[in-house]
Amino acid sequence: RGSNENTNGLLRQYLPKGTDLSVYSQAELNQIALSLNTRPRKRHDFRTPLQVYNEQLQLAEASAGTVH
Repeated sequence: RGSNENTNGLLRQYLPKGTDLSVYSQAELNQIALSLNTRPRKRHDFRTPLQVYNEQLQLAEASAGTVH
């Protein structure tokens, strides 16, 4: 829950609570998402969420090639 609340707080820097999202283009929302996903986090040893996600994908691909 703490990580989710932290992410919500970061999102509120761009979109205050109650903001009508229909006034933003998809490109603007994508830019906000990119900004959040490329921001280093202490929780991830100062790696970005995008880096952590890519590492997990690589681990999954490596283990998919392994027969148990």
